[in-house]
Amino acid sequence: MKINWGTGIVIAFGLFMTFILYFVFEVQSNSKYDNDLVVEEYYKHDSHFQDEMARIQNAHDLQRKPSIKYTENGVKIDFPATMQNEKIKGNVLLYRPSNKKFDFNTQIVLNNSTLLIPKNKLVKGRWDVNMEWQYDGKKYLSKEVVYVN
Repeated sequence: MKINWGTGIVIAFGLFMTFILYFVFEVQSNSKYDNDLVVEEYYKHDSHFQDEMARIQNAHDLQRKPSIKYTENGVKIDFPATMQNEKIKGNVLLYRPSNKKFDFNTQIVLNNSTLLIPKNKLVKGRWDVNMEWQYDGKKYLSKEVVYVN
């Protein structure tokens, strides 16, 4: 039997569709591929976006901002010495973009204007640090990306 160019195109198209359908089925059914959303309640989170932007702007407008950096001991958050430790309240969310199982929250408890999150709590790689805090009743939000070695 002789195959002409029209039959060849139909066969190639059919094979391509089969490959795509196999790939879609494999990604949807295999637990190795994680299809979770970044935020569980996306629309609820999105409705508070303007409030979040106001808190980020408050943090940006500070003369002396808290610094978030990685040291050999862990993630170190330094608040300005001009701020009184007992007036600072809030929490720090360490978010792991690659795997939500490693995400955790820590309350802000300061020693000498410093909060240290120990290295043994952190897995190597990228961490998004979101610090929601308030000082003298004004709310702030600081975001930083930290890479743990």
